[in-house]
Amino acid sequence: MSFVTGLLLIDAPASALNNLGSIPGSRTDNTVGVKVIKTKEGAYPYVSAQAFRYWLRTTLEKKESNWKPAPIYREKKVAYTDANPIQWWDDDLFGYMRAPSKKTEAVELREADTSQENLTPVDETVTRVSPFRVGTLVSIAPTTIVDDFGTMSRHEGDPVPHEHQFYRTTLKGLFSLDLHAAGTFSYRNKTGYRNLDNVRIEIAEEKGLEHLESEKSYRLSPEDRVKRVATLFDGMARLEGGAKQALHYTDVAPSLVILAVTRGGNHIFGHVVGANRRGLPVLHIDALQEALTVFADDLLSDVYIGWAKGYLEEERAKLEAALAEEGPLNGLHIHIFHPRQAFQAFIEDLQKPEHAHWLD
Repeated sequence: MSFVTGLLLIDAPASALNNLGSIPGSRTDNTVGVKVIKTKEGAYPYVSAQAFRYWLRTTLEKKESNWKPAPIYREKKVAYTDANPIQWWDDDLFGYMRAPSKKTEAVELREADTSQENLTPVDETVTRVSPFRVGTLVSIAPTTIVDDFGTMSRHEGDPVPHEHQFYRTTLKGLFSLDLHAAGTFSYRNKTGYRNLDNVRIEIAEEKGLEHLESEKSYRLSPEDRVKRVATLFDGMARLEGGAKQALHYTDVAPSLVILAVTRGGNHIFGHVVGANRRGLPVLHIDALQEALTVFADDLLSDVYIGWAKGYLEEERAKLEAALAEEGPLNGLHIHIFHPRQAFQAFIEDLQKPEHAHWLD
């Protein structure tokens, strides 16, 4: 099976992109803290995978006219999507779980809810493991958390004090997309793989999806699958989101991205970028050379590197020099673009007929 395997860096010069709420015992009652991993080395700010996925979903809904987001329904403390990956693109690529309660009260509430008139019926629990996976975005080095004190003072009387935390760092995250799973829907009776119940199997047959009987799956056409994957990565190139943007406007679109299509889900770029003693990002050329040499048989595509000019210029110059001279990186088809161009180059290659096997 083939995977899109990638690494990205987000430059956070003065940011508070993912917060944890108030901090008990603070100087003010409404102090807002940032999410951090505390270690002996210091504090590592992070952005949760859930937050990143929310940014990406929201960006896709706002900026991609092709994207078809699933409607969301609410029952008291339970929320779920339509869980129909044949129709809804984020149900396909981000996964879902829908396990409707069979209690009389819950059934009556659903029947009385007019907003659920267009909800795809379900005759048993359906779940789908997300083909798109993303790791927690973690600071590449421990950093000092800044406590910023402010006041609301545009009114008569005493100012109202408030505090919040922010940081300066580079966030690194890993991502992966299972290309085989994208647009392929299983009806195996196994948690995470029972994507289709009898209702959805009937829909798949009505729409003429390919039946992979040996896999107990139905599959969209290659054209539809490519369109969904291409739109997902176009959204990543245009990524927006993050908390405290009114105070710490931060461009969360990747400043550096490295991606390739690989055979198998092992991540080959995880140790390519680290930090120096000053906590600044460093590209480990030796680690990149080793990864591309050791996993040469697993590389199914060129290596697409998106690197915004003006960002880590000395590190970029090191890579360009390594590519220009005779050495292990020669002949490995490594291309350096702007991050948005890197995603676009991958999308263009994905759409070529000779790369149809990437979806197998």
